[in-house]
Amino acid sequence: MTTYFFIAASEKFLTVEEPIEEILKERMRNYKENNKEIDFWLLKNPLFLQTTQFVDLKAKIPSPPAAILSTDKKFITFLKLRLEFVAVGEFEFPNAEITDPFKVE
Repeated sequence: MTTYFFIAASEKFLTVEEPIEEILKERMRNYKENNKEIDFWLLKNPLFLQTTQFVDLKAKIPSPPAAILSTDKKFITFLKLRLEFVAVGEFEFPNAEITDPFKVE
């Protein structure tokens, strides 16, 4: 099993209002320099947010939602502290409701 950690907010907040693109590009550059495999993804309208596990969390996020998903808990904690107004969660994969953590609507 893999544990995925994420922050979620409105797509507008993550892609327009906050400089998240700059943060992700810098992290990608660092990973490339250190020959590290990418372990984070920006997903627009991810289906995992529609599961019963996250029904309350999704209700708090303006539509359409977006999420940054990672296997690195420290990176998600950093993003939460940096962005402040985001929801945070985690899930184990695979599970009965989430058959593909990267699937979007």
